[in-house]
Amino acid sequence: MLSFPLAWLLAAQVSGLAPMPTPIVSAASKGPVVIMETSKGRIVIELYRDQAPLTVANFIKYVRGGFYDGTIFHRVISGFMIQGGGYDPQLVEQPTRKPVTNESKNGLSNRRGTIAMARTNTPHSATAQFYINLKDNTQLDGSPSAFGYAVFGEVREGMDVVDRIAAEPTRARDRVFANLPVETVVIKRVREAPASGNATRRPSAAPKVSP
Repeated sequence: MLSFPLAWLLAAQVSGLAPMPTPIVSAASKGPVVIMETSKGRIVIELYRDQAPLTVANFIKYVRGGFYDGTIFHRVISGFMIQGGGYDPQLVEQPTRKPVTNESKNGLSNRRGTIAMARTNTPHSATAQFYINLKDNTQLDGSPSAFGYAVFGEVREGMDVVDRIAAEPTRARDRVFANLPVETVVIKRVREAPASGNATRRPSAAPKVSP
């Protein structure tokens, strides 16, 4: 199961810890837009192909192949992030292609509303699983001397849906799923928006509170 190192997970939930410094791109270049239909509503995500070309190409291949259709959000941590794209509702892990090169040193930061690749403790291990940040998690960013978690896009519409998913009660199941939503949250389908869908979108909401 792709996850985050325990130290970083704790840092994300304890206030006052200094984040790793990372330059922030204030206006990332526009790229493809995907529409994610979930059992809680629609999420529109703009992908930043110029900053994360390998990651975006990898994600789009999974989208075009229908990989995410019928998968679930299997890891939900309020005040941190929601993670999905790896398991079906029966908690069967879906087969993936080879890992993608880690592009966490691309100048994009794990800010609220951004989407990034989940991975193991091995830097270049991300395949298909992704997460959406619920708050500014800059401690997950890369640094000149270490890889972080690669941001490759941002939610342009539907952060209210993301927040609804984040508010779902969770439970532990087996040793693999420590934060599994009690009510299954399904990713019904993910598709690229028509080219005209790349028009200006509303920016994602600013963080409301710090956990």
